[in-house]
Amino acid sequence: MTRSVVVGLGRSGLGAARLLRFRGSEVIVLERSDSEEYRRKSAELQTQGIDVRLGQALEITSFEPWLGEIDQVVISPGIAWTHPTLEALRERGVPLKGEMALAWETLGDHPWIGITGTNGKTTVTHLLHHVLSHAGLEAPMAGNMGFSAAELALGCLEGSSPKPDWVVMEMSSYQIEAATDVAPRIGIWTTLTPDHLERHGSIDAYRAIKRGLLERSELAILNGDDPDISRTRCSWGQNRVNWVSTSHLGEHSASTRLSISSDGWVCEGERRLFAAEALAMPGEHNRQNMLLVTAAALEAGLAADTINSALRCFDGVPHRLESLGMVQGIPVFNDSKATNYDAAAVGLQSVPDPVVLLAGGQTKRGDAQPWLQLLNERSSAVVLFGAGAEELRGLIETTAFPGEVTTHKDLNEAVPHALELARQQKAASLLLSPACASFDQYPDFEARGDHFRELIEARRSN
Repeated sequence: MTRSVVVGLGRSGLGAARLLRFRGSEVIVLERSDSEEYRRKSAELQTQGIDVRLGQALEITSFEPWLGEIDQVVISPGIAWTHPTLEALRERGVPLKGEMALAWETLGDHPWIGITGTNGKTTVTHLLHHVLSHAGLEAPMAGNMGFSAAELALGCLEGSSPKPDWVVMEMSSYQIEAATDVAPRIGIWTTLTPDHLERHGSIDAYRAIKRGLLERSELAILNGDDPDISRTRCSWGQNRVNWVSTSHLGEHSASTRLSISSDGWVCEGERRLFAAEALAMPGEHNRQNMLLVTAAALEAGLAADTINSALRCFDGVPHRLESLGMVQGIPVFNDSKATNYDAAAVGLQSVPDPVVLLAGGQTKRGDAQPWLQLLNERSSAVVLFGAGAEELRGLIETTAFPGEVTTHKDLNEAVPHALELARQQKAASLLLSPACASFDQYPDFEARGDHFRELIEARRSN
C-alpha cells in the first residue's frame, strides 16, 4: 500500500484525501489549524480511515515520522510551490504534486478543456459548461471554483457522477504549476495581466506558468484582444492555435478562427454563425468570453444553432457582475469575483454610472492606475472596508477623487452606508467590486459575495 501525505484540509485537501483513500493509499493529512471547524472535518475523515493531524505547521519536522516511507505529498493550491519545506522534501527525494495532478491521473483518459487566465476564466468555465450541457453532453466543471478537481474525479471513479464526455476545468496558476502533466484536449487562455506577483515573483514567471498549460494542449484557443497574449502570435511555432477577436478586422486574418463582424455577427471566416447579441451579459470582455466558448464548442462538435440557443438562455455567473435586483430603486451588483484592479475596472465599466462602489479586502500588487481613472470617471462615492481600506484610500486620495470616500471595518458597516449614499446621490448602481482578495475576512470570494447578497436581501425585506 502506498503512503500519501496531504497538506491542508480545505476543499482541495478534503477531495485529495478522499480520492487517494478510495484509490487504496494510506492517507495522512496535516493541517496547521486546530479550530472547531477542522475538528469536525477531521472526525469525518477518521471514520473513512484517513489519519488527520491538526495543529501541524508546514515544517519538515511535521513529516519526520514518515520520512523515507512517503510515496507522495499532495499540496493545496494555497501553499507556495517554492515553500522552504517543500524544497526540503524535494531534496530528500519526496515526490510533490497538487490536487489537480491527482484528478488528471484519474480522469486523464477523458477529454479535458483547461481554462486559465487572469480574469474571465470563471465566466468562460460556467458558460462553456452550460453550452455543452445544453447540447446534451456530460460536461462537469470543477477546479478553481465551487467543486474541486479531486471531488469530481472521486465522483466519477466511485460511480456517483456520470462518466464525462468533456471535463471542463478552471485552472489557476497555483494549480497549473503543481500539475505539469495535465495536457488538455483543448486549452483556453482568457487574459493576462499582472496578478499573484507576491507568489510568482514576476510577470514573466506568471505568464510562463499559464502558457505552459496551453503549450501542452492539443488545441490552444487564445484571446487575440488581450494585449499581452496577442504579442505572442508569432511564437507558437507548430502548436495548433485558434485565435478569436471581437474586432471585425479579425475576419480577414488567417490566424483568427472567430470574429465579430461590423454589423454584429459572430463569424467563422466568411461564415456568419449567429448574432453576437445572443449572450445578454454586458461588456466587451463578455463578447471575448463568448467567442472563446464558441470556438471550444465548435471544436467539441456542436452546431452553431445549438451554441446560439444555449447562449440565449445563460443566466450568468454568481459573484461576477451578478444582478441582485433593486434596493430603494437602485440596481445592486455583486462582483465579489473581482479580486484585482483589472477585474474591478471591468466591473466599473460594465454597470450604469454614476456608481457607488464598495471595495476592500486583502490588497494585491498590480497596476491600479486604470482602476483609479475609472473611479474618477464613473464613481460618485467609494465605500471601503476590510484590511486594505486605508491603503486603497491613500491610493484614491492621490488622484484628487471628487467624491466621498469612507472606510469601514467590514461589510456589515459598509453596506448600510453605501446604500444611504446611493439614495442621497441618486446613483445609477451600487456595485461590490472589491479589487482585493477576500482572505482578510472570508475563506474565499464566494463567501464574501454570499455575505453581501444576504445583507442586501435583509435591506430589501426591511
